[in-house]
Amino acid sequence: MNIVDSSGWIEYFADSRKANNFSKPIENTKELIVPSIILFEVFKKLLAELGEDIALTAIAHMQQGKVIDLDQEIALSAARVSFENKIPMADSIIYITAIKYSATLWTQDEHFQNLKGKIKYFPK
Repeated sequence: MNIVDSSGWIEYFADSRKANNFSKPIENTKELIVPSIILFEVFKKLLAELGEDIALTAIAHMQQGKVIDLDQEIALSAARVSFENKIPMADSIIYITAIKYSATLWTQDEHFQNLKGKIKYFPK
């Protein structure tokens, strides 16, 4: 299973030079997990920068993976990780979701760089 962090999705949809870092897990939708917080972050960014039509098209693509809602177990575990590692709320939710589902987390966010687990980190 794979989770692509919000920054990876943005690179992918922007077709940037870093998009290739994330295309393999994004295009393998059978193994793709999408925490709902990532839907929020990507939709908000694309809505602001490219408009609603493009943002909705992107979300439709993301929903081809398995969308994971925030539940009590993820919320409380994420709060603990956020507190202990001084990482933002969204990142802690994404990280704990990856742990819960034994997923590889694909990211370019340095908050994840030193955390334990299956993390594919690409520096910005």
